[in-house]
Amino acid sequence: MIKELIIDSSPNGATIALLQDKQLVELHKEQVSNNYTVGDIYLGRIKKIMPSLNAAFVDVGYEKDAFLHYLDLGPQVQSLLKLTKQVRSGGYQSKLLDGFKLEADINKGGKISEILTKNQLIPVQIAKEPISTKGPRLSSDLSIAGRYVVLVPFSEAISISKKIKSNTERTRLRKVVESIKPKHFGVIIRTVSEGKGVDELQKDLLDLISKWEQFITKLPSVEPSKKVLGEIGRTSTILRDILNPDFQHIYTNDNSMFEEIRSYVHEISPDMENIVRLHKHKEPIFDHFGIEKQIKGAFGKTVNLAGGAYLVIEHTEALHVIDVNSGNRTASKENQEENAYQVNKEAAKEIARQLRLRDMGGIVVIDFIDMHKPQNRKELFDFLRAEMQYDRAKHTILPPSKFGLVQITRQRVRPEMNIVTSEVCPTCNGTGTIRPTILLMDDIENNFNYILTEQNEKGITLCVHPYIEAYIKKGIYNRQMKWFIKYGQWIKVKSNPSYQITEFHFFSSKDEEIKL
Repeated sequence: MIKELIIDSSPNGATIALLQDKQLVELHKEQVSNNYTVGDIYLGRIKKIMPSLNAAFVDVGYEKDAFLHYLDLGPQVQSLLKLTKQVRSGGYQSKLLDGFKLEADINKGGKISEILTKNQLIPVQIAKEPISTKGPRLSSDLSIAGRYVVLVPFSEAISISKKIKSNTERTRLRKVVESIKPKHFGVIIRTVSEGKGVDELQKDLLDLISKWEQFITKLPSVEPSKKVLGEIGRTSTILRDILNPDFQHIYTNDNSMFEEIRSYVHEISPDMENIVRLHKHKEPIFDHFGIEKQIKGAFGKTVNLAGGAYLVIEHTEALHVIDVNSGNRTASKENQEENAYQVNKEAAKEIARQLRLRDMGGIVVIDFIDMHKPQNRKELFDFLRAEMQYDRAKHTILPPSKFGLVQITRQRVRPEMNIVTSEVCPTCNGTGTIRPTILLMDDIENNFNYILTEQNEKGITLCVHPYIEAYIKKGIYNRQMKWFIKYGQWIKVKSNPSYQITEFHFFSSKDEEIKL
């Protein structure tokens, strides 16, 4: 599988497209003004305790208060609160946790009112960005992610990714991390750490420790509800999480972005630095790589499949519904079951892509075409699970219900990617109505009065729809002849089949459009 990353940079941010074998599978937007990215750490102020929800509303500077549930406090929240108080009062000088005494873990079934009080300050991390009418979702179980490891303060545990299967490798990684991790810090070893040496792991861990030290340095002076430590940009985050030898090219159209990405790739994977390229063509980068066309084809309500079938995707606040239709694909009665199975497989592959592409989260209900053989239903379910394995978001897929519906729950941490693919009608400008056609000639003649009389233009050409041209030139004593008598000069009339029925334009003798 060949992967490419295409980055379209603009003053407002960047749009990042991930291609697999030239097909668009992920689309991300990184906005300059987005201050609430997953992973950012803020110094929150408790605004309201809600005992009935066992949660608190926290002020992090967003227009809506953020939500912090008791289960998201983390077992060592008492240690975090104690450290925050000591650091802000000047009672704790060290930047690490060597001389810090940890508090006992909180009770999993406890009450938030026993831990937090109104107006209390607490460092919190964005777990879910603001979505729809809701503010950010928070966690006070802080962690700082790197390329190979994740640093977890107030813990001694070392966790290893379940995707690393070799017991020998798991033991090696545990021993390496145990020898280099600081006291009172836990570490999560990521899948990409497999086969990496001590130097690479140590460098990554030292970078994370440096970020923690930045956090401790800023904590005494930062104002409540302000950001203390920011996550790296969306582009770097994607590279950090998914960069592997399958990547063939990374293209960007901005010089500073090019240097930034090349520097970051050199830092995390020096042997892949040469895959970063600067797009120098005059053609827009997304048009050059065919991404714009793929976006237009993939983000509408109806998504067509190669075999003639299509998907209808409906969105609501609570869930997403996807209906699979066979379309113009036909089959004999004897082959109806096989035809349904093939259409469903083709749809399952596209649905797995659509979930990643649109970043659809929450509950997704899929209505596949009915199949009568249990074996076919099982194979479709297994095929869908196999296609979904490439999805980095946490998800759960339930087997088909007795109604033939498949339900998926998918982690939602950012607003869904929603791109409007329909265009405004050039004739009515989106109003659904146009000027009366009976007044069209009056409009044209009013413009003649301005162009020929006031502007004193000579040798102009009127360009209209072919139907209107035929109407103007019909008969011997036609409209064109009347204009010649009225204005004292011959006005050329040409047709353009691409024009709307009431669209018209004027051109000078030099064939330049006359702007009105």
